[in-house]
Amino acid sequence: LKQLGTITDKPITHVISTHVHGDHWLGNQAIAEAFPEAVFMAHPEMIKRAHAGAADEWINLMAQATEGFTAGTRAVIPAVSTSEIGRLETGGMTFRFHAPERAHSGTDVMIEVVEESVLFLGDNVTYKRIARMDDASFNGSIAACDTAIDLAVLHYIPGHGPTGDVGIVNEFRKYLATLYGEAERLYEEGLADFEMKPEIVQKLAPYADWVNFDDQVGRHISLAILEIEKNNF
Repeated sequence: LKQLGTITDKPITHVISTHVHGDHWLGNQAIAEAFPEAVFMAHPEMIKRAHAGAADEWINLMAQATEGFTAGTRAVIPAVSTSEIGRLETGGMTFRFHAPERAHSGTDVMIEVVEESVLFLGDNVTYKRIARMDDASFNGSIAACDTAIDLAVLHYIPGHGPTGDVGIVNEFRKYLATLYGEAERLYEEGLADFEMKPEIVQKLAPYADWVNFDDQVGRHISLAILEIEKNNF
């Protein structure tokens, strides 16, 4: 809110939460307290999951991760579905909502600001950072990247990292496609996930310096195999 105050003195009228993961929306409380008339919006599945327990899970997770610093946070769950309205026109601006299926979390919405040629990607794309894929699918995430690329906006804002051009999306897509494609190829050759890991890691060498690479790449390979098996069932 302090940072926004350095840019504009206009009130916040709408807040669009990109997905259910709490690091992207638990700040809603501060906005609701400062601007009680603000409208909170999200993908309908995000709203459903938040009410079904995800909100409490994330409040507890954030409290543990910050050693109690965020204690007292109250979940302000969005009430308006982005899917029901499709777009928002306010303040002379047009916001279009793009909801890729089963991408990063299954609750995702990307927000296009038409007049500014901007796309907020949520965690469907991160900058030089390996995102968790436990709630995601590789094919859905790749499709989300394709949607973002096809929109051909000038400015892309990833869920984590600095704003950039379409190159951010292309690089993240290439990581996903390389890992999934190699996992599929080696799976068809009869290799188990731990057997294929060294070869896949070698193929992913350009991404070895990305945040969380060492922590997540093995998990990503295992998740890719599960997705491949599900698709072949």
